[in-house]
Amino acid sequence: MLTDELKAEIQGAYRHLLDSKSLKPRLGQRLMMAEVARTLAGADMDANGHREGSAKVCVAEAGTGTGKTIAYTLSAIPIAKALDKTLIISTATVALQEQVVHKDLPDILQHSGLHFTFALAKGRGRYLCLSKLDSLLQGTNSNHQSLALYPDEMQQQVQAQDQKVYDAMLNSLSTGDWDGDRDNWPDELEVSLWSRVTTDHAQCTGRRCPNIRQCYFYKGREALDKVDVIVANHDLVLADLSLGGGAILPDPEDCIYIFDEGHHLPEKAINHFSQFSRVRSTERWLDQGAKALAKAAPELSTTTANQYIQRLPAIMDSLKQQLGMLFNHLEANVQTQPDQRGAIPYHRFAQGIVPEPLRLAAQELAGGFRDMHDLLDKACNILEEAINTQEHGITGPEAEAWYSSFSMLRSRAEGNQHLWQDYSGATAVEEPPQGRWVAVVEGAGGQLDFEVSSSPILAANTLQRYLWSRCFSAVVTSATITALGSFERFMMRAGTPADAAYIVVPSPFNHAEAGELVVPAMRSEPSNADAHTEELIELLPQILAADSGSLVLFSSKRQLENVYDGLPLVWRQKILRQSDYSKQEVLRRHRAAIDDKQQSILFGLASFAEGVDLPGDYCSHVVIAKIPFAVPDQPVEAALSEWIELRGGNPFMDISVPDASLRLIQASGRLLRTESDSGKVTLLDRRVVSKRYGRALLDALPPFRHSLG
Repeated sequence: MLTDELKAEIQGAYRHLLDSKSLKPRLGQRLMMAEVARTLAGADMDANGHREGSAKVCVAEAGTGTGKTIAYTLSAIPIAKALDKTLIISTATVALQEQVVHKDLPDILQHSGLHFTFALAKGRGRYLCLSKLDSLLQGTNSNHQSLALYPDEMQQQVQAQDQKVYDAMLNSLSTGDWDGDRDNWPDELEVSLWSRVTTDHAQCTGRRCPNIRQCYFYKGREALDKVDVIVANHDLVLADLSLGGGAILPDPEDCIYIFDEGHHLPEKAINHFSQFSRVRSTERWLDQGAKALAKAAPELSTTTANQYIQRLPAIMDSLKQQLGMLFNHLEANVQTQPDQRGAIPYHRFAQGIVPEPLRLAAQELAGGFRDMHDLLDKACNILEEAINTQEHGITGPEAEAWYSSFSMLRSRAEGNQHLWQDYSGATAVEEPPQGRWVAVVEGAGGQLDFEVSSSPILAANTLQRYLWSRCFSAVVTSATITALGSFERFMMRAGTPADAAYIVVPSPFNHAEAGELVVPAMRSEPSNADAHTEELIELLPQILAADSGSLVLFSSKRQLENVYDGLPLVWRQKILRQSDYSKQEVLRRHRAAIDDKQQSILFGLASFAEGVDLPGDYCSHVVIAKIPFAVPDQPVEAALSEWIELRGGNPFMDISVPDASLRLIQASGRLLRTESDSGKVTLLDRRVVSKRYGRALLDALPPFRHSLG
């Protein structure tokens, strides 16, 4: 319940912040604060503080300039503290995560009068593993590295220059100059160097580790239990939820989640809960593992784990034979040559139903990997117990060294078991169906391989199961959530509860005065790619002549390069292409050129249509080459289109047009970044005026004044 005391605290914090920073209140900000407060405080609780009924969820679209971070933090922090819940602020990008931790929250803490603590959450892979560092420096793990599953996982002999870095790490840890956090190490660390001294969930022995009291990951994890606000990212939140919750972050039932850049959440969930396995690569790591087990057997022959280790080679050999037969079957039944566009071929199973020959092979593989996993699991449990007890006929250091390798093998077996179990039961249409396909890929040494995949086509059921049904309450916010003026697209993809609150808060920008949308009269449409490209080459020098800083967005790399190559040299010298340097370096060079009063033009693809902040003269003109329709030629998108059509829908109108609308809004959002900005958006695609769906796309864009040729 939103009590008068809570209302007064939130309102007081807002007034305090505005006065302290000499800011004016914003209508959209106030409306968002009120809706967030009503939602989060509306959850029913029992006597023990547990939620009763469904989670309360607020979905808020708030455009650039609204001040979303201030709105949701000033509302959510007092409510979370009053309810004794942890506030999780989750972002989609590292840039925003760092901004929230290092800029926004310290600023709010200083100016709002609120009292709260906060910390940044990171996964195990960002922390040094003391056991691995000790093992590496002592040379005790050199006999066990042959259990690496892929070539890039195999540990090579430590080179002299790397040895110096590891010695420096140990010295810095002992003197307290370093906290084991990779991000706080003063120098750049190569991936191969760092991978030797970090760990993951599969290999970590947890509370049984002899270095648990000094473990930097667990210290960080314990610190999270003592703060009011945790800043994480979507991937970390989803990883924690997939492990059952409470493995990295506090239990979901004790958390209030804020998902900033929340429009990425469904896509992140699909990627996180998808599965794949490569046939030939799996054969190779099974062969590698079998050879390593043969070496391990004599050393572990006196341990109680030996009874399980002795049974593994026969199972692994049988799995290799089954995979060999599967490879032959796929080679005979899957098209392996690239299509006319050179795209990687794949075979998608209609409605996710797997044909009987592959399904029967999957049943055999699922059973074999299950047996392999179970034996490795029993061996790992014995080794884990022996780490501290010195029992089972093996010393603690030996058990710890072997555990890491065996656990890695167990994790890979478990992943394959889940994938093939999924394929073996794919006999009927699900609702929505699972996407299943086989892609042709290049394996080791350039040899042919097949990647077998399974993925949700919508995140709705996954997020309902792992997030919405468990969290205490949540807020999803972004500058772009609606498509064609509706939340229906997001609701279908994210599965938000039926009683969730949905709000679009007004923008502080006066779009009609500050911006203009121009659609020139053109001879060609993008359907004629060559003619459209030629016309872009002709038009761009004319429409960009008067602008100091411009951003030209393309939907395809091919057209970007063809347009660039076709422009006169004098114009090519003004252009920075996305592929010329890293994204950060391209933007730095662009800003430097504008600061030097030179004309600079950015050529970018989809990643430059979102998250690029170029206020003022850095970007006074956004040019969009064409409506960013996505061709549903990828397996997940194709499966979704098939499902929509089978249900009587129109995939183009139900998926392609709303998706394009969202991308158009994101692209046009690069123009106005502050209330003092002005400029124009030029769309070089007359389909917005010539096609029936064009009016819907135009109406969904920010309310710029229009100039339609």
